[in-house]
Amino acid sequence: MQTVETLNEGLKRAYTLTITAKDIDSKVDAEVKRVAPQVRMPGFRPGKVPANLVRKMHGESIAQDALNNSIQEGIQQLIAEQKLRPAMAPAVSLDDYAPGKDAAVKVELEVLPDVPAPSIEGLKLERLIVPVPEERVAEQINQLASQQKKFDDAPEGHAAATGDLVVMDFLGKVDGVAFDGGTGEDMSVEIGTGRLIPGFEDQLVGVKVGDEKQIEVTFPEDYGVDTLAGKPATFDLTVKKVQVSGEMAIDDDFAKSLGLESLEQLQGLMKGQLENETGQLTRTHMKRKLLDQLAEGHDFPVPPSMVEAEFNQIWQQLEHEAGHEEDPAAAMAELESERDDYRKIAERRVRLGLLLSEIGQANGIEVTQAEMNRLVAQAAQQYRQEDRERFMQYIQQEPMAAAQLRAPLYEDKVVDFLFDKAEVTEREVSREELEAAIESEDGVVPHVHGPDCDHDHDEAPAKPKAKTKKAAAKPAADKDVAPAEPDAPAEAAAPKKKAATKKAAEPVEAAAEASDEAAEAPKKKAPARKKKTDAE
Repeated sequence: MQTVETLNEGLKRAYTLTITAKDIDSKVDAEVKRVAPQVRMPGFRPGKVPANLVRKMHGESIAQDALNNSIQEGIQQLIAEQKLRPAMAPAVSLDDYAPGKDAAVKVELEVLPDVPAPSIEGLKLERLIVPVPEERVAEQINQLASQQKKFDDAPEGHAAATGDLVVMDFLGKVDGVAFDGGTGEDMSVEIGTGRLIPGFEDQLVGVKVGDEKQIEVTFPEDYGVDTLAGKPATFDLTVKKVQVSGEMAIDDDFAKSLGLESLEQLQGLMKGQLENETGQLTRTHMKRKLLDQLAEGHDFPVPPSMVEAEFNQIWQQLEHEAGHEEDPAAAMAELESERDDYRKIAERRVRLGLLLSEIGQANGIEVTQAEMNRLVAQAAQQYRQEDRERFMQYIQQEPMAAAQLRAPLYEDKVVDFLFDKAEVTEREVSREELEAAIESEDGVVPHVHGPDCDHDHDEAPAKPKAKTKKAAAKPAADKDVAPAEPDAPAEAAAPKKKAATKKAAEPVEAAAEASDEAAEAPKKKAPARKKKTDAE
């Protein structure tokens, strides 16, 4: 194979590989010999079909496979010889080619930059701590108790009031004619919950067991059934039961009804849950401050294609959010005016992602095999039973898919490492103050970019001084760091999940390790994911 470099400009590289017809033919001959014993043809004993007939029958497909394999091997050889670190999968094109001739292959790619040794000394962070007051714990337990309340039959002659449960049969009509789905028996509704059409529950106040009553309502204009939307309707009711809620005592018996040993244990668990919630907010704030400091201290060129891929992901999410605004057209017009700002956000995310990857490599941070096994087992639970084994095999066979799965834990380890290195002071604040501190941040949460990331973001990026509320919503700070592979997203390369789920994070693995995998896209396809149903 002959290699000629045709472009070396910044991070861009281009080469022409010449694969000789002799090399391709030798691969064809080897493949013909390999498959010949397996070919079956009338008139020949198994394994005795002549090679020339095998070539005549399957030569075209074998030649195509040989060419593809030669190109793939050539690219791998190029990367190894030139010591390249591809930022993304190379773009490969084949000039006019005819069987029996040399193949001229053009390879274009961007390489990862030489990231300067990250400066991680002198980091200073503030940990905002939110104490959990006993009143907050009691409030949560009372709310839990309200969800566990029981109903008992009301005394004879009791008139239903807000908070009571009414059991009834009903027949709904529009223009005097019963409609589909408008008939029911033994339906229970708690007055005041707002479950039913506006005005329905209000007219149940005062009913008694045995009452027959007709109520009048109007379906909302945005009701899900077009034939009923905005239409006035009547419902003929027969009240079969009226029940009142019993008081739920907050004591050891209540805790035991939840499977616990005592009220004290319930209080401890509830307090721990609240502390965990605020702890995540504390981490978000600390991480934003950490990344701001790293961004201020480092500047180096990043591959434009990676920035473009990240920007496209950001923009797609922003368009989705803008589409849910009261005035989508106005929201999109505002976004368009800020396009350049969001592109700068994408560049910052890419740069910070590569920087964190470099920090992880330089300090020997890695995900152990035992940790990886746990990640695979947890991820497999998201898939249908019949697909779990296929998913696990897929992860074993596809390095990039494994890297995508490994990414969030790897990022957590890098961030925790930096937290340990930093000088951290603590300050007590209220939850409202902590949330306000996060919302007021001008720093942008990055997306550590490289060849492993699946680009499946759940939240829109943060943008300084943005005006469009939904489109500019700040993401959680620990969700946006990762080297990525835009040409091989996890959505296209993962088995079918049993239900759609949101990811807690999208970060990743060292860019150097990932770059080795970027030279080739995943070869195996996992089973398609099952769409989430309303029942699920």
